[in-house]
Amino acid sequence: MLKRFCLLFALFAVVVLAADVTGKWVAQVPGRDGQTRETNFAFKADGDKLTGTMSGPGGQDTPISDGKISGDMISFVVTLERGGNTMKFNYTGKVAGDEIQMKREGGPGQPREFVAKRAK
Repeated sequence: MLKRFCLLFALFAVVVLAADVTGKWVAQVPGRDGQTRETNFAFKADGDKLTGTMSGPGGQDTPISDGKISGDMISFVVTLERGGNTMKFNYTGKVAGDEIQMKREGGPGQPREFVAKRAK
């Protein structure tokens, strides 16, 4: 009986600790030229699946793909077309309340780290 209770408690704890990222998030993302660009994320969590969009200064929504949530960690991919070239960016993040410490890798340039804040 005790083993069942512990297992049930552990499963409940994992569900409770899953990051709640559904909603709008805003980040100032450093660019190659040293300036920051406002980037907006709209996320929807469904269990361990993450869907949504990203939009930059032009305001055009770009869908995210391969979105995952594992505890307080998220990951997803954004694919952009620029001048006939396809660029793939991998995002990872750690959720802490109303902030996500994020890292973007891929495409031209070095990896970028930034903080996304829940939009009010």
